[in-house]
Amino acid sequence: MAERLVVLSDMWGVKRGLWITSYLGYLQQYYDIVFYDIQQLANIDLAIKTEDNLHKAFVEGGIDTAVAHLIKKEKTASHYLAFSTGGTIAWKASLKGLPIKSLYAVSATRVRKETLKPCCPTTLVYGNNDAYRPSMEWSDKLAMEIEVVPHFGHECYTDEKIISKVCKDLLTAVTRTEKASKKAV
Repeated sequence: MAERLVVLSDMWGVKRGLWITSYLGYLQQYYDIVFYDIQQLANIDLAIKTEDNLHKAFVEGGIDTAVAHLIKKEKTASHYLAFSTGGTIAWKASLKGLPIKSLYAVSATRVRKETLKPCCPTTLVYGNNDAYRPSMEWSDKLAMEIEVVPHFGHECYTDEKIISKVCKDLLTAVTRTEKASKKAV
């Protein structure tokens, strides 16, 4: 039986999310995938969806709404792959009781403001030029490793090189889990 992977979009959701199909294409044969557009989770329906308007809507209650809806919807312990604000939502939900086996967050925007970390294996990946990347002091304080990819900015997760890297990481994890469970039998 395939491991369950919950994927959370960035703040643009499916509107500017053609890149997400690359992740799903790579991962669907190894994971049972559930996808959430975080705009829908957050009940955000703006007439004019500019970056500033979306950011403001998430910061002014959208993140909390999405966290509450995710916890209400997801009752099965699962692995999570999340992008940008989606990473922040998964992080916060894990702290509020979301059953989570692991979190792989790429360019998670607001985790740098967190003082607690999830109680699950957590991978954080950022582009070297990402203005929202947590500081080394934050990383040290929370004992969190941050993988920094040179020559990339905040939306590194939309680049085919990063898509390939993230998928290989996740596939390595799932095949390692499969081998371990076969040995246990």
